[in-house]
Amino acid sequence: MAEPALATETLTSQARAPLRVVEDASAPAPAPPPSPRLQIPPYELEAALALERELGIGHVLAQVLVRRGLSEVAAARDFLNAAEQYPPAAFTGIERAVGLIQRRIADGGRITIHGDYDVDGVCATAVLVRALRSLGADADWFVPDRIADGYGLSLATVQRLAARGTRMILTADCAITAVDEVAAAVELGLEVVVTDHHQARPDGALPDCAIVHPGLCGYPGGELCGTAVAHKLAEALGADTVAADLELVALATVADLMPLRGENRRLVREGLVALARTAKPGLRALIEVSGCDPSALDAQTLGFRLAPRINAAGRLRRADAGIELLLTEDPRRASEIAGELDLVNAERRAVEQRILWEAEAQVGELGERPGYVLAGMGWHPGVIGIVASRIAERFHRPTVLIAVPEDPDVEGCQGSGRSIPGFDLLSALHTCAAQLDRYGGHRAAAGLSLGRGQLEAFRAAFEDYAEATLTPEMLIPVERVDAIVSGSQLGLELAEELERLEPSGMGNARPRLLVPGARFADARPMGEGRHARFTVSAGGTRTPAVAFGCDGRLPAGPKEPVDASFRLERNCWKGTVEPRLVLRSAWPCQPAPIQVLGEPSDYLAGVLKELQRDTSDPGDGVVGTRQRLDRRGESPLAVLSDAVSAGGPALAVCADVARRYDGLAGRLGGYSLISYHALEQTPAAVHGYAHLVALDPPGCASHAALLDRGDGFTHLAWGEAELRFAQQMHELEYGLRTSLVALYRALRVRGRVAGEELEHLLRGEGLHGRPARLAARMIKVLAELGLVSLDSELLALAVASAQPTALDRSPSYRAYAKRYEDGRRFLQSSANPRPSG
Repeated sequence: MAEPALATETLTSQARAPLRVVEDASAPAPAPPPSPRLQIPPYELEAALALERELGIGHVLAQVLVRRGLSEVAAARDFLNAAEQYPPAAFTGIERAVGLIQRRIADGGRITIHGDYDVDGVCATAVLVRALRSLGADADWFVPDRIADGYGLSLATVQRLAARGTRMILTADCAITAVDEVAAAVELGLEVVVTDHHQARPDGALPDCAIVHPGLCGYPGGELCGTAVAHKLAEALGADTVAADLELVALATVADLMPLRGENRRLVREGLVALARTAKPGLRALIEVSGCDPSALDAQTLGFRLAPRINAAGRLRRADAGIELLLTEDPRRASEIAGELDLVNAERRAVEQRILWEAEAQVGELGERPGYVLAGMGWHPGVIGIVASRIAERFHRPTVLIAVPEDPDVEGCQGSGRSIPGFDLLSALHTCAAQLDRYGGHRAAAGLSLGRGQLEAFRAAFEDYAEATLTPEMLIPVERVDAIVSGSQLGLELAEELERLEPSGMGNARPRLLVPGARFADARPMGEGRHARFTVSAGGTRTPAVAFGCDGRLPAGPKEPVDASFRLERNCWKGTVEPRLVLRSAWPCQPAPIQVLGEPSDYLAGVLKELQRDTSDPGDGVVGTRQRLDRRGESPLAVLSDAVSAGGPALAVCADVARRYDGLAGRLGGYSLISYHALEQTPAAVHGYAHLVALDPPGCASHAALLDRGDGFTHLAWGEAELRFAQQMHELEYGLRTSLVALYRALRVRGRVAGEELEHLLRGEGLHGRPARLAARMIKVLAELGLVSLDSELLALAVASAQPTALDRSPSYRAYAKRYEDGRRFLQSSANPRPSG
């Protein structure tokens, strides 16, 4: 379905409304943006076939890999194996950090791990504390208070740590921009080692100290989270806690939205295995209080069940509780902390919901904007990042939320922003630096602080940057499909094979599968009416499906064909396992046109052309080099859609164009359609088509040979239903006795017919009637028997004799009868169509 693009002029022409600090949520929120536009990237079919052969995988998984840029066998194999690994020595300069830490351990000086208050910072802190203590270090930690201290290493914290006897500050997941603060620490006699993964300052200035940073130290896997960096440093130090802390690395990598590619895939995959059997009392208690099954942990469990509870402490209280949870060896204390975190998380959800309502109300008042800067009096700074993410996702606009203190004498405001694909949020903040006191982050998420008096100026500068940067296409969400599938493929086997792509998340989303021409049925509300359970019918199969957040309503009626994208998963419920589809988007089928080849536009002219046709083989001398792909038993519509998406023109071949066209025209387009009979007469029609898709089985050996002509691929796409259809069409085409008797009787009543009356008589009854080639065969037989005469100039047919005669006196009838029997045997042969499913 084509979606209206939001013109840039619309954004430019809107007057700016004053920045309002929300105090209530009475204003209605605007409607969400239009449904995402469907994007089916073309892919190289030859590369997918090579992956199938070399890796022993199915066609759907091969499509996913090629569409995601893994078309080389070696790259795809490495990705699936998730074995990428680099030694700590790959960090340039890590030996300096190791040497400083080892000397400080040896002299007994206190090392304070300065962490951050999110999951990554908490886990990184725990990793370094455990590692240093295992090496005999005098190690403690400090995590700033989100509200009182703000983000990162501050001058006040440096002074506080120096006063309490810290000799070395080892940062975890922070301080790469703390140039002045590190300099102050050195002046106070402290050593500093920075471990971080965030972006450096725009001016390129770095702290004057030992640095371990994947992006700045030439590390091959440059997308590690802060905990992974800490884990590498612990490994370089020779700590015996390294293997046991993989679970913390996995948790932090997912929670910090690191791309699950390269080494991160291995870290998370191995960490999930370790987490399932963890000996850490804190993690065991966290899993229990979250209601998770340890045997079914995946990246989604980490991101949506475990991480929010650790994050909640740093958002509403202090993050120290999370660190204590990860460090404690006491199961009873672990259970107490996990319970407290669960309560705080529930409180966080309530606070989040209130702020979300207020933010949506403000969006409604502001109207359409290229980006949103929303401010609320008393909004909790620890929750606004989550709400910003929800606003950005719902309205598909980069969004910054500002928490304004309720005390009018407090000047400083804190903000958190989230982006949309294609928009660099950190670059936007660079542009707005004059209005900000501090800021930091990356392309997708960032934090900031500013004064009350700068709110309106910041909003104006942010909107100006968004307006100049965002294109109309970027303002419409995109549903990018990874593979086109048939209904018969949507089973446990495929669901389990797609699990080879796990862990999935940022940078490696769960595959999105397109089911073309699907129909929804049996819709039933679930989850107190918030969701819906239904079945998907496609390719003659029915698969259970769910739609979340749809208020119990589906986007299409039971008789409306739609192109629908899904996520396929293994659903375990009360001891049973079944495949389940999770609906993402659905679009009414509005296909491109179909080009029909070989069918006469004038019926009677077509009859005359068939009568005059030379019946000798019109072969064009082309040697067949097409590669046959046997996909019989899958949905022909899905196979055809896949061929169209693979790039290069596609020609669909069927038993009868008129009847097939009606079923296809409203569901899929962008290809050409021809019958076997028309292709037999014009075999050169295959030239230029990269794909021949046999929707129906050929009715004879000569028709089967047509599928090999030319270069490219031939997709055999029929199943049992298409075989039956081909048999019916073969009966109609060559089982002439009944049709001949009916036609002759009608002619005897009329004596002579011409024009429209003749066309009606030859077509016969029914929606499509007889094709012109069949009418020509009937006339030819009756003429050879001397029963009719044809005036080709006047297009008139007359009865020439009423004498009964045997049909097999006609040479043509005998030839057609033989072809009828040969075709019946061919279509029934076990070597031709295979059973579907």
